[in-house]
Amino acid sequence: MEPDWVNQLYFGDNLDILRRYLPDDSVDLIYLDPPFNSNASYNVLFREKDGTDSAAQITAFDDFWHWDRQAVATYDELVTAGWPRVSRLMQALREFLGPNDMMAYLAMMAIRLVELRRVLKPTGSIYLHCDPTASHYLKQVMDAVFGPALLRNEIVWKRTTPKGHAYTRYPSAHDIILFYTKTDTATWNGAYAGYDEEYVTQFYRHVEPGTGRRYMLDNVNNPNPDRPNLTYDWKGHVRVWRWTKERMEEMERQGRLVYTKSGLPRYKRYLDEGRGTPVTDVWADIPPVSSHAAERLHYPTQKPEALLDRIIQASSDEGDLVLDPFCGCGTTIAVAERLHRRWIGIDITHLAVALMRNRLRDAFGEELSRYQVIGEPQDLASARALALENRHQFEYWALSLVDARPEGRPRRGPDRGVDGVIYFRDDDTDKHKRCVLQVKSGRVEASDVRDLKGAMGDRAEIAALITLEEPTQRMRSEAADAGSYHAGGLGVGKPVPRVQLLTVEGLLDRRERLELPQARAETTFKRAPRVRKSKPQKR
Repeated sequence: MEPDWVNQLYFGDNLDILRRYLPDDSVDLIYLDPPFNSNASYNVLFREKDGTDSAAQITAFDDFWHWDRQAVATYDELVTAGWPRVSRLMQALREFLGPNDMMAYLAMMAIRLVELRRVLKPTGSIYLHCDPTASHYLKQVMDAVFGPALLRNEIVWKRTTPKGHAYTRYPSAHDIILFYTKTDTATWNGAYAGYDEEYVTQFYRHVEPGTGRRYMLDNVNNPNPDRPNLTYDWKGHVRVWRWTKERMEEMERQGRLVYTKSGLPRYKRYLDEGRGTPVTDVWADIPPVSSHAAERLHYPTQKPEALLDRIIQASSDEGDLVLDPFCGCGTTIAVAERLHRRWIGIDITHLAVALMRNRLRDAFGEELSRYQVIGEPQDLASARALALENRHQFEYWALSLVDARPEGRPRRGPDRGVDGVIYFRDDDTDKHKRCVLQVKSGRVEASDVRDLKGAMGDRAEIAALITLEEPTQRMRSEAADAGSYHAGGLGVGKPVPRVQLLTVEGLLDRRERLELPQARAETTFKRAPRVRKSKPQKR
């Protein structure tokens, strides 16, 4: 791995990031799992601290696209920018599909695939994960961008087992993964699955005394009868053998030859020396992330690590650079980190970026390679710019400064106006206490503190207001009137203010911090299980 390399996690539109930051021919492997145009709003579900699923659902992204001004501009660029095959295809698709949402989706994907091909090395590969809703159209786009001759496989991944309900058609049970390379010289290490039990029982019937190693007896005859250099007498038998006489003598010295009653040699082939069964283009051996899986992070489109493990090991080497431009909850970068690859992840929501940061920290601890987050506000000016550009993304980012969980859209009742929450325990009961948070990006005044107190009600022990603007003296007085919170039986240390005022600038430069009782730690995001990196391969 390059000694000066720092892994990169970007917040922002991947098209802009690809064009601004990634040079030509720089990436070894790309995996992307983009939105599927299924007209669904995917939500991140956060687990409540009592083990149940939260009623609040946080929109991670809206999985739909519309034929609007931006889609028209993207289509025009594809047609006129000098990519002849892409231009012809997009014009044909528009003629066939018309100016609708599917056309907008394909234009969004095509412009990004052009950039992804540009950054891919000549030895690089790309895996596009999609579902049958649009896979046939996306395959045409990939053919136009990469060339139909460079389609290596259309992989079918069985992602679910249908239940015994009544259907009016065959139930859907698979996704499609389109595997292309940039040239004919792409990195390929192969992919193998373990032998099934029936195969082992049938063919590896013998067990070596002392070692317990299973083996089979293999033929040492050569299938080609016209090999004079391999024709010789071996212990009274003249045959066309698989090896030269010198190699046959070496096999005997190693104890790899077993003789039949007639005196013919057989080769002892050990089970533990085999690579397994070659993986085909139908992957039915990798289950989806189940509701009880340790790796499950409650992210709606999370893919199993075993899926990315297979792809990364087959199409890259240690030290290679892996890119995921639709990073989501970060499965690609987590597996790349574990397998000693360099990585770049991109996502357009601060919610996903916060989730990935927590996942990497929890999974690898001190083993985590150096990485930097690019695109997040670093000072007050860039925080103001984010608030003007996208208030919701600013809110998610501000909550991440104190490791708070977004609470979702405002709801009626006691929690109205609450933007985020942190759970903690500070006594010897099983009850979880709450700290609720509000984020304000505009002008603030004393009435905002009073509203926060109202949002607390009797369901929160502590509340905090995160603001862009400096709180007024009246606001500070209003907050002080709420008094202090005293920790319960498990807590130690001094009481903390019940209502706290925090500024974005103070949190960024670490002059301010949210004060909570010293208590049993609770995690905002579901904690990723601790993993150990693979043993580096010898070169």
